[in-house]
Parts: sequence; structure tokens; C-alpha cells
Amino acid sequence: MRLIPVLSAILVTAFLFMIVVERDRLVAFASSGGAPETSSEAPETVATPVETVAVAENAVRVVAVHSSARMVDSAVVLRGQTQAHRQVEVRAETIGRMISTPLRRGAHVSEGQELCRLEPGTREALLAEAKARLAEAMAQVPSSQAYEIEANARLEEALINDNAARKLSEGGFASTTRLATTAANVKAAEAAVQSAKSGLESTLAGIESAEALVAAAEREIERLSIKAPFSGLLESDTAELGSLLQSGNLCATVIQLDPIKVVGYVPETEINRVDLGAMAGARLTTGQELTGQVAFLSRSADPLTRTFRVEIDVPNPKLTIRDGQTAEIIIASDGASAHLIPQSALTLNDEGTLGVRLVDQDNLVRFMAIELLRDAPEGIWVEGLPENADIIIIGQEYVEDGVPVLPVFEEPA
Repeated sequence: MRLIPVLSAILVTAFLFMIVVERDRLVAFASSGGAPETSSEAPETVATPVETVAVAENAVRVVAVHSSARMVDSAVVLRGQTQAHRQVEVRAETIGRMISTPLRRGAHVSEGQELCRLEPGTREALLAEAKARLAEAMAQVPSSQAYEIEANARLEEALINDNAARKLSEGGFASTTRLATTAANVKAAEAAVQSAKSGLESTLAGIESAEALVAAAEREIERLSIKAPFSGLLESDTAELGSLLQSGNLCATVIQLDPIKVVGYVPETEINRVDLGAMAGARLTTGQELTGQVAFLSRSADPLTRTFRVEIDVPNPKLTIRDGQTAEIIIASDGASAHLIPQSALTLNDEGTLGVRLVDQDNLVRFMAIELLRDAPEGIWVEGLPENADIIIIGQEYVEDGVPVLPVFEEPA
């Protein structure tokens, strides 16, 4: 019963011996296709071209491609979403009952179009009262002006009499009593002038107060009609007929979708590659492709994500693009010399640096770090490699720097 485990242990030991000790012979046997050795009398075989280029007995076979750098448009790729150009919640500024027929969501509205109308109540009566007070205040102006003119005339007469009395008193022709009387008349006339001026100023103040009341009443009546601040679409129904709107209650929500914004967030490592006015494109989840220009680039980073907001204006005359759709954004940047390689060719070195392994002129492996530019259906664009490079695409994970290899080259896709 113990014979099978013993045989299994012998076979495993023999297999490990062949892999560790007789590795070279095993590799040679595998590369020759397992053909049996021929006797010395057999004719000599002619070496194939692959065998003549072997750089060493322990060279590792790998698959590589000849790659040449090409000038490509470098782009910044982001994820974002569409956003309405403008959106506002139109709210009531006064209290009133809704008396207009409501508009339904999705309706087109023009700038200045009435959305909600409130019942005026006693506001028109208050306006009429304020206008009556204004007319009354304005009617008092002529009498106040006449009283001021009369007071000025009396003051002038009192000054003349006082001057005459003083001259007569100096010549001994007027008594001291008369002089005191004329002086008292001057003071009384001055007081009358001051009173007339105060009355006129009070009348003018009454006019200003009445005008303010009229303006307030008219403004209160204007607030009864709630209008659209700009042309757009109703995102919600307007307030229902008969409902009571308090100050601050919602009348309707209006959005403007032409033009529409595509909003994304640029990481701080890519921010210097984005400029205002740069051409940009976006692809929605529906497959629709958009084109526009960068209209806004934030100067302040988000405190949590350390990214910068970027906005792209896109024309939307038919309103086919909706608010809140997910979009993949590509912003054009300066061109760069890059290689197109398959994604499977990427690898990491011992320090965790992303790169590829190359075959140099001596058929030795050399690791080079790269920088990803963007994805493409046929591969990925990378930079950081020489103008011409032999890139290992199969077997790069089994070799290290300085290891001799026997490359088999394929035509690039």
C-alpha cells in the first residue's frame, strides 16, 4: 500500500533534479523539439539563423518589438459631468395667494416672462393712500414758500427801522425806548424767518416721506408678479393655483442648458498642462461626443481632494445634453514624442517603479522607467524611452537588468 507514495516521491525528486541540476540539458532538449540524438554516423545538421545569434549558452528567449517614437497630441484625461450653465430657484418676496395658472415642468420660458402672480389684497389701497399723502405734502409747498418770503420782507423792514432809529438816537432825535423797540422787532422778524425756513423744510421732508411710501407700495405690487430671470426651461412646476406663498417660498426652478458646462477636476500633477481656451472634448455614457473650450480653471484647490475645478463650455442649441450626465473629458495639451506599446508590456522594478524592459545592442536586458500619456484602443502611449527601442513584450517578468536574452522580434500591431 506504500508503493505509490514512494514512487511519487522518486518521480518528484527526479523532476526537481532535472530542473535544478540538468537545467541546461532540459532547455536544449525542449528547444530542439525533443528529437533523439543521432549517432556519429548520421549527417551533420546545419545550424539555423536563430542558433547563430545566441549570445550565451544561458540566454533567455523573449519576444520583443522594434518601436519608434512618434509625435502625438498629449492630452489630460478626466472624469466629470455635465452641468447647467445657470440654475436658479425663483422664490416669492412677499406674502400672497397664487391666482395665476401654473406652468408645467419642461416648459420653455423667456426672460421676464411671468411665472407666478399673487393676489394684490389691500396693496393697491395702500398705494392710493401713499399717493394722496404725497399730493397733500406737495400742496403745502407754496404756502410754506410764501410764509418764508413774508418773513424775509418783515425782517428787512425791521432792519430798516432799526437802522433809522439808531441814526436818530445818535443825533438826539430818538429816545432809548424807540431804539429798544426797533431792535426787538428785528429779533422777532429773524425768528419768523427761521420758523418759515423750518416749515418749508418740514414740508419738503413730508414730500420725501410720501414719495418713499409710494415707492414702497409700488415695489410691493411689483413683487406680486414673479418673473423668469433668464430664458431657459422649467425644472419644476410653478406654484399651484390657490396656494399661499410666504416670503421665501419656491415659485419655480429655471435652468439654462445652452451653452452647457462640462465640469471636471484636474489633479495637481496635471494642472500645468491645462490652459484657458484650450480645445477639449468629452464623451457621454450615451456615446455622444462633445467639443468645446476650457472656460474656467480654478486657482484654488479643493481642500480634500487637492484637485482643481475646470469648466468647458459646449454649445447645446437643441438641448440634447442634459444636466448631470457623466462624461469622460479629454483636454488638449502640447504634443509629445511617445511610443505605442501593448499594456501587457508594462512591469515594475524592485523599487516599484513603472516601466518596461528593453533589449540593448549586446542583447542584454535594461529597465527604463516610463510615464503614461493616455490609453488607446490599440495600446497605451508612453514617454521616457529613446527614439528607437526594442521593447520586450513577452517574458519581461522573468529577466532582470544585465541578463542575456535571445529576442524573437514581432511586427508591431
